[in-house]
Amino acid sequence: MIPATLHDCKIPRSHSRRLRIASEVEFDVCSSNTIKRFAMRVSSLVAAVAVLFAVASVAEAQSAPPASASCNLPHASGVQQRQLMSGGRERSYRLFIPRRYDGRTPLPMVLDLHGSGGTSAGQARNSGFEDVAAREGFVVASLQADAGRWNVPVRENRPDDVAYVGDVIDDVAAQLCTDKTRVYATGFSGGARMSSLLGCMLNGRIAAIAPVSGLRWPAPCAGRIIPVLTFHGLADPQNPYDGKAEGRGDEWLESVPDALAGWAGHDGCGPKVILEDPPGLLSTMRYTGCRDGAEVRMIRIDGLGHAWTRKEIDTTEVMWQFFKSHRLP
Repeated sequence: MIPATLHDCKIPRSHSRRLRIASEVEFDVCSSNTIKRFAMRVSSLVAAVAVLFAVASVAEAQSAPPASASCNLPHASGVQQRQLMSGGRERSYRLFIPRRYDGRTPLPMVLDLHGSGGTSAGQARNSGFEDVAAREGFVVASLQADAGRWNVPVRENRPDDVAYVGDVIDDVAAQLCTDKTRVYATGFSGGARMSSLLGCMLNGRIAAIAPVSGLRWPAPCAGRIIPVLTFHGLADPQNPYDGKAEGRGDEWLESVPDALAGWAGHDGCGPKVILEDPPGLLSTMRYTGCRDGAEVRMIRIDGLGHAWTRKEIDTTEVMWQFFKSHRLP
């Protein structure tokens, strides 16, 4: 209620007019001095209310959570070779940036690992991930192993390739606006074995893995659950589907179904594998009931040898659709 001290005038009421204030109290106004005094009281009150609103607004702004920092990392699109130091060694990788990169929108990243004896450029051609990235809008880092061979199983006298992959993730993020919740790893043959190890050792930074022709279960494995998709030719002589490749090290004894079961156990899936084998070259083995909506699935290709195929099935396209459906919590 607004207080007022206007006094009744001693002139006929017919010569006065009434003012109705927000308090709904009526006053007779009959002199300019009275009006001025009243106007000053109202102005002071309005000013006080305005100050209160301003203070409240400032308090609200101070208590509101700060806006998230946005990227500001402009960069030319295309392919470039990058050099970095990792573990005291000079390492390199191939980086592809799609044309839609604008320096502000965080893009997903796929880590693409070549097979034993291969190169980053050869794997880029083999997988064709850069073509998909150009269309879908994500970054591809094709990594380069020391002397063409990944340190898996880990040997002490070899470079630390897990640390190298982590350094590549950091190096890309320092140059480009990347979505750290959507980093994925794949690889072929030796790169598949390495991406299997990454799923175990870097599962706090990598959202999902999809090894091709070389899935392994690198137990013991701690950390978060991680979705797994793998592709394997049933006629693969290099990484036999049934394992038991004696004389080549313990990692060659494990069958691909056993490796898949290891990942299913890690991800808290149900114990029973489901085999879907319709007529044709393709069949699927998968587990259900995995924690946090994880997938553990293998696509088998009848008659396929040691290859990253895009004929019997478009491995790269199917893999990207799998990656797109998963991110870090």
